[in-house]
Amino acid sequence: MAGEPTYIELGVPDRDTAKAFYGALFGWQLTGPGQADTAGLSIGFHGGDPSALFEVFFAVDDLDASLARVRELGGQVHGELHDSPGFGRWAECADDQGVRFGLRQV
Repeated sequence: MAGEPTYIELGVPDRDTAKAFYGALFGWQLTGPGQADTAGLSIGFHGGDPSALFEVFFAVDDLDASLARVRELGGQVHGELHDSPGFGRWAECADDQGVRFGLRQV
């Protein structure tokens, strides 16, 4: 269903430190070198990100149309479109106030 959160990306300066912290806090078990799966969402961990933030990815039926709509509403599309095997097509965006989020077409 479009608009449902489908994935969370956690960008931090040190991925291993974040994995240890959130694993101890929430009991998250890692399912790969950079991912933990919860009952509702998967969380990807990546290091080397000075922004240090959670970014929520929302499901869309048509990524191209959704990105056009983001721009129409005064938002921005950051970087390139990506097509990742097993994850789908996705892009990083920001709303009209600069809040980051992702759109994902599975």
